[in-house]
Amino acid sequence: AEAKDTRRHPSMFAALSRRPPPLAARPAQRVSRARSAPFASAASAPPGDSGTMAGKKCKEIREILKAPPRHWVGNGFHVFPVFHNRAFTKELSPWLMFDYAAPKEFSPSYERRGVGQHPHRGFETITIAFNGEVEHGDSVGNREVIGPGDVQWMTAARGIIHEEFHSTDFQQTGGVFEMCQLWLNLPAKHKMDPPKYQPILAKDIPIAPLAPTREADNEKLKAGENSIRVIAGDEATYGVKGAATTHTPVELLDIRIAANDVSFDVPVPEGHNTIVFVRRGAITVGEEAKPVNPQGVALMHLKGDVLRLSATEANTEVLLLAGEPIDEPIAARGPFVMNTHEEIMQANKDFMNGLMGR
Repeated sequence: AEAKDTRRHPSMFAALSRRPPPLAARPAQRVSRARSAPFASAASAPPGDSGTMAGKKCKEIREILKAPPRHWVGNGFHVFPVFHNRAFTKELSPWLMFDYAAPKEFSPSYERRGVGQHPHRGFETITIAFNGEVEHGDSVGNREVIGPGDVQWMTAARGIIHEEFHSTDFQQTGGVFEMCQLWLNLPAKHKMDPPKYQPILAKDIPIAPLAPTREADNEKLKAGENSIRVIAGDEATYGVKGAATTHTPVELLDIRIAANDVSFDVPVPEGHNTIVFVRRGAITVGEEAKPVNPQGVALMHLKGDVLRLSATEANTEVLLLAGEPIDEPIAARGPFVMNTHEEIMQANKDFMNGLMGR
């Protein structure tokens, strides 16, 4: 049997002796009708400066993490624990955890595939679908299906009980499934806020152009092919406002680099922790052009306000996670992330006594 990390597997809490109350029986809403392609065009975004960002300083690599071994979460998500032993540490704050389910073929089935009811408190979960469909249901009545390019942004805050499965349609038809789930911390002042849910469709995620380092390279680039989907980020930095509402300054960018061997500059605020994950293809990072391979991660220094990227394979896709560090203690156990051990104990008591998820 595979070893289970209790911090990384919320499904282990299904074994608690008290059964959670049934989730709302409302049929799942398919939020992704009239979905546009994830990278439709960057033409609608303000053009911005397409040359070298004058006066900017490049962020440099602090460390490169290689792809860790995969494991199963439930019976539907075969994931790389991207942060591995760095999960839930201050050096990645405000980001806590990152599971990536690489493309995998699933055959049609009548068995539900995913993770059943489990609680969360004190942070947010962000699910991005790349291929296939994910169905979410929770204890405050949200029930949605997302597909390629869509995002579920769930703020657990004071507590929520939810479940995540392949959608019924995808389960019956089968196909290639690819997604990721990120855990994002909340500051103490927001950990006991009411839970919230943001379904974000691909068509509602603004697209900004990806600017080459050298203006002369614009001549060999096709318009719109190199772009940034701004899931979270401010307008002052990217020329468009990210689709998600956040509690602290956060950047979550889905970057497509169609052209290889061209250097691009991505703005990231000074002082923000910055994490670069290669979902597809391969890149070099920083002025030193250090290589990062598929499912690899580059952790960047806080100094600097530009991230320099160059794809070594055409049609490379990268996720960039960044944010202002939350300078507070992190107490994490199972599906709860608070500031103290006592708060974790209280979260367990509230769940066991049926007080969570209301």
